[in-house]
Amino acid sequence: MIRAYKFLMRPTVRQEQALGEMLRDHCSLYNGALQERRDAYRHVSKTSIRYGMQSAQLKGIRAFDPERQGRWSFSSQQATLRRLDKAMQAFFRRVKSGETPGYPRFRGVTWFDTVEFPKDGDGCRWDSTPHDPVTRVRFQGVGHVRVHQHRAVAGRVKTVSVKREGRKWCVVLTTEQEQPEPLSATGSVVGIDLGIANFLADSNGEFVPNPRHGRQAAQKLAAAQQTLSRFPRHKAKDRTANHQRAVEKVARLHGKVRRQRLDHAHKTALGLVRAHDVIAHEDLRIRSMSKAPAPKPDPGRPGTFLPNGAAAKAGLNTSISDAGWGVFLTILHAKAESAGREVIAVDPRNTSRTCPACGHMAKENRPTQEKFHCVACGHHAHADTVGALNVLRAGLVRRNANPA
Repeated sequence: MIRAYKFLMRPTVRQEQALGEMLRDHCSLYNGALQERRDAYRHVSKTSIRYGMQSAQLKGIRAFDPERQGRWSFSSQQATLRRLDKAMQAFFRRVKSGETPGYPRFRGVTWFDTVEFPKDGDGCRWDSTPHDPVTRVRFQGVGHVRVHQHRAVAGRVKTVSVKREGRKWCVVLTTEQEQPEPLSATGSVVGIDLGIANFLADSNGEFVPNPRHGRQAAQKLAAAQQTLSRFPRHKAKDRTANHQRAVEKVARLHGKVRRQRLDHAHKTALGLVRAHDVIAHEDLRIRSMSKAPAPKPDPGRPGTFLPNGAAAKAGLNTSISDAGWGVFLTILHAKAESAGREVIAVDPRNTSRTCPACGHMAKENRPTQEKFHCVACGHHAHADTVGALNVLRAGLVRRNANPA
């Protein structure tokens, strides 16, 4: 299996400058390759430029510009061109499927934050000084950079990536390791219902509160955004020191919220995986759930619109994004696969309106957001617990219908 590790780097001032120049030059290569593809397609011949053709030009580019493009690893530059090729293939795939994709865009210097080295030992070397008590990673054109390795790395290192996060620099490793031993069986199965009032409710009647990290940081973030809005928009190289500090403060607050969500998702998913053999959850279409409502034109007055609940829906969309359901489900599936557990996604329709006691389904069964009262048999329960019970039942039916 493939596993990723992320460590904080502590470069010197000169190494940090070299890392910034490496990102700048890879960004320039990416934008130049994208411009070549655009120009070729706009030509009357409608020529298609592919990765192999652009990769073959790297040798000449490096010889023509030895001070910039020639400094860095050939393999990392090929990885940057593959990154562009992957974006183009995804664009055409979405076009063929009838979607409305955006064309790949040029990257600004502050938007291009990652450089990948596809093979350990080719332009980079993890643990480059094995006899040194301090772990170091070596990059071509940068040198041996100190790494804060807070955990052991298991398996064989496949790829090494440099990532910039604000003022911090990180190294990301992907390793190939044998499938770990599955956790011992617990004999427990559970269904979970994701929500806003509570982050999740399980079929055993337990709840995980919603931390609402984004809402807690909203006041500080609003003040930081207000400070940033006073500065006119400029490119990064034209910003004043105060402008740059305002930008970094907004990014720092967003980064803290993102890390808090990830930490909460990891801990919640780990608790579920350790306690249960089978976990059933709703197969949510989060992107569709967080769409803005369509406008309602007023037929009596052309050019005007009727109320469509956009303000209330905007608040709900913010709460959905703040909960981070998508991140949590991705982490849950990854941890379950590593631990030998089974995760089942089921259709979420009417799970909180169906009585788990008699099976009667009606909209009136759920009079409020939290209360469930079956109009047929009188069963009382928390609405989220009822949803989790129905999710578990549907998950077990699906599991028995498709045995492994």
